[in-house]
Amino acid sequence: MTETTMEQIVSLAKRRGFIYPGSEIYGGLANTWDYGPLGVELLNNIKEFWRKKFVRERPDNVEIDTAILLNPSVWVASGHVGNFSDPLMDCKKCKSRVRADKHIEYWNEKNGTEIFPENWAGELTPSDILLKFINGNNIKCDKCGALDWTEPKAFNLMFKTEQGVIEGEGAKIFLRPETAQGIFINFKNVQTTTRKKIPFGICQIGKSFRNEITPGNFIFRTREFEQMEMEFFCKPGTELEWFDYWKNFTYSWFLSMGIKEDNLRMRDHEKDELAFYSNATTDVEYMYPFGWGELCGIASRTDYDLKQHIDLSGKDLSYFDEPNREKYIPYVIEPSFGVQRTALITLCDAYNEEKVGEDDTRIVLKLHPVLAPFKIAVLPLVKKLSEETDKLYKKLITELGWKIDFDEVGSIGKRYRRHDEIGTPYCVTFDFDTLEDLAVTIRERDSMTQDRIKIENLISYFREKFNF
Repeated sequence: MTETTMEQIVSLAKRRGFIYPGSEIYGGLANTWDYGPLGVELLNNIKEFWRKKFVRERPDNVEIDTAILLNPSVWVASGHVGNFSDPLMDCKKCKSRVRADKHIEYWNEKNGTEIFPENWAGELTPSDILLKFINGNNIKCDKCGALDWTEPKAFNLMFKTEQGVIEGEGAKIFLRPETAQGIFINFKNVQTTTRKKIPFGICQIGKSFRNEITPGNFIFRTREFEQMEMEFFCKPGTELEWFDYWKNFTYSWFLSMGIKEDNLRMRDHEKDELAFYSNATTDVEYMYPFGWGELCGIASRTDYDLKQHIDLSGKDLSYFDEPNREKYIPYVIEPSFGVQRTALITLCDAYNEEKVGEDDTRIVLKLHPVLAPFKIAVLPLVKKLSEETDKLYKKLITELGWKIDFDEVGSIGKRYRRHDEIGTPYCVTFDFDTLEDLAVTIRERDSMTQDRIKIENLISYFREKFNF
């Protein structure tokens, strides 16, 4: 085995129908991706596994689905309208564009220095101070080596659109940059209708949109993405205990889906990098082919969001603890996951190239069975046996209810390799002996071992193997 590269993952994803470049026949659209038949199955399996662990197995959590288009006041209250921007500057020589604050951090990391403006506050530092500092410290363009920058300008990261049928006369609204605010503005609705007592969580899976200036690394950072988020409401003073609980729960969730522990780590944010409303934040990071990067974040958001919406809307979003006759604004713990980023790590983590014999190499995706697009592939040894094999295929689909493939194209060896490459855990081969002994050959993906199993025992065999 060799180290997996992003080029290998991108090639496999397109070749096998996981992920295609967006609008490809028209030359594409930068950083957009379409998900093929296997990609959709993988994303759905990730979302269902998250839903199983965070919602269905949790009597303290519920799920909602809020609108992508929200009243613009929501984003004023959350701070996105006033603060959700990046200070970008262009190199006048090569026209490359960078975030001023991030470029300073990159320069320090590259050169082993720790130089920052005196009133350094990341992207909140005024643009004229940033430019003066960059020029004064000879912080050059990484691509061409020039020291000739435009003044940093703020670029809003929210996508704007109009609500209204007459062009140019509609109300200005935004595509949501996160799913969390839809949960916060519905806190009272959910609590009242479900009669949930604190502590409890509200979960949501849905699309979000950010006008990222520097997206890249395949589907690691995209402008259109899907989130799996939970806002867990708890009593003030208990939030750090719950923060530790959900931090460990989240880390364990990744391990339970088969991600190698050596490729995961948790990084606690230092005090100077915490968001002003957070009293604790931890990132779960993954060793991607390009290095360590954020996978998901767990944040203790205090009562900031609910307070902001109370102040701007004038509505009471506090909670009344009836047994204790106590009224308060709940604190919130937020584990936030990206569906696409989770899909990326499952592909990276599962990808293997293995020597088979002296001159052969097979590509195998060792996906956890719960994530595999196809759980089983049913294969007639030759096409002459397809009709009888199809009966078995339909029996398995009906009784197991899983996504199962019927594959009769190519030699049996090529079909095995094809299913190795897309992560199918088991292949069932119907051969001429099956007509006599009513047994089939089961081939296991990872070990390539083969067992002969009676058809009448297949259902119990697979239920025991998969155990979900």
